[in-house]
Amino acid sequence: MVEVGKVGSGGDGRPLAGVRVLDLTRVIAGPVAGRVLAAYGANVLRVGAEDLPEVPGLVVETAFGKRSCHIDLRVESEKLWELVRGADVILRGYRPGALEGFGFAADELARVRPGIVVVDISAYGVKGPWAGRRGFDSLVQMVSGIAHEGGDGSRPGPLPCQALDHATGYLAAFAAVAGLLRRADEGGSWHAELSLARTAWWLDELGRGEPGAEPYADDLLDTMGSVFGELTFVRPPGSIEGAEPYWASPPPRRGEHAPAW
Repeated sequence: MVEVGKVGSGGDGRPLAGVRVLDLTRVIAGPVAGRVLAAYGANVLRVGAEDLPEVPGLVVETAFGKRSCHIDLRVESEKLWELVRGADVILRGYRPGALEGFGFAADELARVRPGIVVVDISAYGVKGPWAGRRGFDSLVQMVSGIAHEGGDGSRPGPLPCQALDHATGYLAAFAAVAGLLRRADEGGSWHAELSLARTAWWLDELGRGEPGAEPYADDLLDTMGSVFGELTFVRPPGSIEGAEPYWASPPPRRGEHAPAW
């Protein structure tokens, strides 16, 4: 009665193919989250502003697989609302209250785009006397005691890498996927909140490993041509048989694309 036959090859088989992610983040933690989601197939659009300062090397390093546009919220907020209406996930990495000041509170995002998954990243969280403070990895290492442990008794010694930023970025990507799964299972809109301070606490609770540097791992590296020249980069983590993560495009220039899906 029914005959079904294959008429063409399938599309992108990665698990997040078709998921639209609006990346409203800067520096490391949030951009790392967006980069991870892009590796697993998500359509990630990073929204910045031409007048916001950036660290050029970090912009390149965290933009694999993304597109990039500029929107000035002071005069072009409707452009961002239009993107919100088509998004599945919104990553937010500004100081608590900053985007809310332009009307982009989590409950309003859920009203305009039912089913949205909002993931917020901050330095110190959204509760308590430090909730509204700006902060970054090295400062949180100082206040959490991590830098004290690495010091020599006369001055603190931060870690030789931005471990809190990167760990929080991976956790934020996990939170986004968890929200999508909850939406598929239960419906509704979902909101996750992460902070560098809480990540520092969690990492500290994991204990201590053996000292010493890991060997340079050439087998984890790859190269890709880009507008910045040939880039050597660490391949995305994780493995899914038949749907391996990869970045489909090199990092773009800031604001290279139109603010559209």
